[in-house]
Amino acid sequence: MTEFKNINAVPEPSLRRLPVYRDYLKKVKNEGGKFISCTQISEALNLIAVQIRKDLAFTGIVGKPKVGYDIDELLASLDNFLGLNNTTEAFLVGAGNLGTALLSYEGFDTCGLHIIAAFDNDLSKIGREINKKKILPIEKFQNLTKRMKINIGIMAVPAGEAQKTADLMINSGIKAIWNFTSAKISAPEKIIIQHENFAASFLVLSKKLKGLL
Repeated sequence: MTEFKNINAVPEPSLRRLPVYRDYLKKVKNEGGKFISCTQISEALNLIAVQIRKDLAFTGIVGKPKVGYDIDELLASLDNFLGLNNTTEAFLVGAGNLGTALLSYEGFDTCGLHIIAAFDNDLSKIGREINKKKILPIEKFQNLTKRMKINIGIMAVPAGEAQKTADLMINSGIKAIWNFTSAKISAPEKIIIQHENFAASFLVLSKKLKGLL
């Protein structure tokens, strides 16, 4: 039986690369590929083969000399390690432009995330549906979160409401917060916080662009 390393012990850069490998492997499989090597992956993704081998080792799988990895086995190992075989349900707070975009994004389903409802305090939005997901009054968040045992909360509120929203999520039993606001939030150490900083991502993109010009 394959033994996986604790996902919390995996360096974040490695963890971020694993879904990239998965997407590429699915593409190769759809094109009829059966086996693949780290060298092939490195050439396609412009990454270092040794690093790819180390990243994949976190999932517990080992390639075969002169053959590489069986693509089906490697995909199964990645899916198990990343928890993609089980659908994870989440609530979203903030049904503005960004929240609407997140609710409409179909890619979450392919990685096992299912946003089942959104919440807002804007009466004009409550009762509407976006991508078959209903917008509910924020007053119902705590009761539904506890009753449905939701562990993930997604924040797409204005920065000024971020901490108040985070506090509501934590008090409701949310264990992991995906923060799409520009604000840094405070939370107990046991709460997992993932910040998505669009400005920082743009600066990285801009820096890379300058290197090409």
